[in-house]
Amino acid sequence: MAFFSVINGVPAPRGRPARSVACGSERAPVVGPVGRSLGPVAALAVRLAAVAAVLGTATLVRHRYLRWGAADAEQDQALPGDELLHTVDLTATRAITINTAADDIWPWLAQLGQGRGGFYSYDWLENCVAHIDIHNADRIVPEWQHVTVGADVALAPQVKLKVVVLEPGRALVLRGSVPIGRAAPPYDFTWAFVLLPQPGGATRLVVRERYEYSRLWAALIVQPVELVSCLMTRKMLRGIKTRAENWPPTARFDSRLDTPTAGSTTQGCSG
Repeated sequence: MAFFSVINGVPAPRGRPARSVACGSERAPVVGPVGRSLGPVAALAVRLAAVAAVLGTATLVRHRYLRWGAADAEQDQALPGDELLHTVDLTATRAITINTAADDIWPWLAQLGQGRGGFYSYDWLENCVAHIDIHNADRIVPEWQHVTVGADVALAPQVKLKVVVLEPGRALVLRGSVPIGRAAPPYDFTWAFVLLPQPGGATRLVVRERYEYSRLWAALIVQPVELVSCLMTRKMLRGIKTRAENWPPTARFDSRLDTPTAGSTTQGCSG
């Protein structure tokens, strides 16, 4: 609001009533810090400086929320699914360190989806705002471990993405888009979940979103939504981390066989 005030004219100093300007009358002059009206060139300079400040702040914030938790090398690293879109208009890469092996994390990724394990984010918000009946699982469910290329992963009952890349224990890539009412989706989209083993037994979980616009106005929808996506993805990454680190290490399921490995259990995270 402060920047908005500068751009549209600064109020007069205290003790001096601000001049009332009726609709259609001459625009109120921009005033300096001592109450004197600025000349047209100085007033334009003030407004341009304010616009530059707003754009600079927005750029800084955008830079941070598009790469939450990700190192510079991870931003530049080629990941599975990158090759699917030829002209990328927006990329968001976010990451977190999980202190367990990739095999302990994979079952939580394999059961992603509405009607399955959820997305480990703010399900109460998703249900209250969008009414899409998402419930985050706190245990590994054997029936949800079977994943195949071409399978659907639902974001909502009527909105589904396709599994397009599957490397069990390493990478899951989804592709699709969300229609705008009855209009065709204005973009193509990939959503990659990649596990990168680290020295010492930890794993980096890197999540990458890539958008290719098919309509000029797609950016008006995608870019504002990316701020919300950052908040939801951050919660999801932390949710997966908590579950994977607290689930018994022996409770692993082979998603290709849809059966538990030897010594596995089905107790909850608190067990």
